[in-house]
Amino acid sequence: MTLLKVTSFLSCALFTCSALAATEAPHWSYQGETGPAHWAELSNSYEMCGLGHNQSPVDIAYGVDAALAPLELSYGQPGAAVVNNGHTVQVASSQDNTLTLDGDVYTLLQMHFHAPSEHTVDGRQFPLEAHLVHANKEGDLAVVSVMFEEGEQNAVFDGLVASLPSSAGDTAEIDGGIDFAQVLPEDQEYFRLNGSLTTPPCTEGVRWLVMKAPQSLSSDQMTAFAQAIGDDNNRPIQPRNARVVIE
Repeated sequence: MTLLKVTSFLSCALFTCSALAATEAPHWSYQGETGPAHWAELSNSYEMCGLGHNQSPVDIAYGVDAALAPLELSYGQPGAAVVNNGHTVQVASSQDNTLTLDGDVYTLLQMHFHAPSEHTVDGRQFPLEAHLVHANKEGDLAVVSVMFEEGEQNAVFDGLVASLPSSAGDTAEIDGGIDFAQVLPEDQEYFRLNGSLTTPPCTEGVRWLVMKAPQSLSSDQMTAFAQAIGDDNNRPIQPRNARVVIE
């Protein structure tokens, strides 16, 4: 799958939930008969949500020391607009922002949020988790995950928080933009594991890079995200099976 195709796929089928996507893909949600327990039943294309053995998210309870290389990030272009797609709030990225992983270049497609967090660390769930979704030219995916805990106000998020659209389908310009590089913590140690998309079709083969250090947001900032997202939008923890987490 080319980068153009995977960008369109992620934008239309998974995250932005446009009118076109709504007519072509079965409706899914986080509650009731279309919630996570039933995703695999909604469409043959969603069967991996029930049959997969490397599904995300997981509890990161321990890792194997593998002396991971530092993240190679080149985030130079800020995010300018945020959309509420009915499942989450999402900030699009230009192709100027990249992650180099195992010698391969992955372009940042978008950043979106889950409240509460999808992954847990040693059983601890955080009030918010950001996913920075990247794709290489073959369409392989790599996601950088950042946890957020309640604490000091984070000025990096002031413009985004003030712009968060509260209704599905609404888009807003972010005053001053948001610097993707500053979304990540200063300490960039991370866990790495293989997993899947955490939304239908739950495609496996996703490279997950979960930052160890959480970022801080104030109580008001946390509340703004929760209100914009609406109902909890975290998929339940999935079995790790034989997967190894390295750090």
